[in-house]
Amino acid sequence: MMKAIEISQPGGSEVLRLVNREIPTPNHDELLIKVSAVGVNRPDILQREGKYPPPPGASDILGLEVSGIVCKVGELVQGHVEGEQICALVTGGGYAEYCTVPAAQVLPVPSGLDMIEAAALPEAFFTVWTNVFDRGNLQSGECFLVHGGSSGIGTTAIQLARAFGARVFATAGSADKCKACNQLGAERTINYKQEDFVKITKGLTDGVGLNLILDMVGGDYLQRNFSALAPEGRLVQIAFLEGSNVKVNLMPIMLKKLTFTGATLRSRPVEEKAQIADALKKRVWPLIESARVRPVIDSVIPLANAHKAHERMEASEHIGKIVLRVEP
Repeated sequence: MMKAIEISQPGGSEVLRLVNREIPTPNHDELLIKVSAVGVNRPDILQREGKYPPPPGASDILGLEVSGIVCKVGELVQGHVEGEQICALVTGGGYAEYCTVPAAQVLPVPSGLDMIEAAALPEAFFTVWTNVFDRGNLQSGECFLVHGGSSGIGTTAIQLARAFGARVFATAGSADKCKACNQLGAERTINYKQEDFVKITKGLTDGVGLNLILDMVGGDYLQRNFSALAPEGRLVQIAFLEGSNVKVNLMPIMLKKLTFTGATLRSRPVEEKAQIADALKKRVWPLIESARVRPVIDSVIPLANAHKAHERMEASEHIGKIVLRVEP
């Protein structure tokens, strides 16, 4: 048996409870991981509230990214051994002492990182790579804006975009968060509570606008994003924290030849996630190991106090990643 965090019923953070569960058995193409740490993400909040059910076949236990030690290898898995230190993107099951994961979604812990830092990598780095560089096609020298720059996604996007030669801008909601984004490599961070990101980014780009925006806000940001984009600019949507049912004028898409796209990660096939993992290992892991890019850790909280991690995330006080530590 193992300890795990279970959702007793949809609701607030108080519905999270520590329970005993059977240790899962890996399929022939999976690994069983003894979890050291697990990253906390916005989809965890939505699932707890009953708004984001796990995809078919996924564990009902929360947790989309883990670090840990391989303790059992599926019979068809090659290239992995028991005792190996790894981090992994999972479709669920991370808030537990053990979880299973397709071997194709596993990456080695980068040298120089501990298990807490490694647990903060998969969800943010998979998401940023596939949306900013694959779908968004960000190129060196282009102007890039990420909304929510102090989030786990935001802090990752700032660093990677800067490392690959883009001009980077961000939005954030406090002076401290703006300062953190600037320190990570943002050329200018706009305090969205006090400033207009459309006006400021237009000024910073000599009136041309932005080549790429990564947005997780939605709502009234959608129209403003269209206004902020340069001709042939791209908008990639990865969440709708302020709502997806909005009334917008789509004429700018035609007049400026814009591209508006989006994607989710959790429900994508293992084969697609494997391709992202391969790209990260080849192109991003060397940046992490050379300390040019690092995960930003906001706080580390014991697994048994997962409710406190959710409360901190919902208060939007964090800068970077909140991580749950699984006691040995």
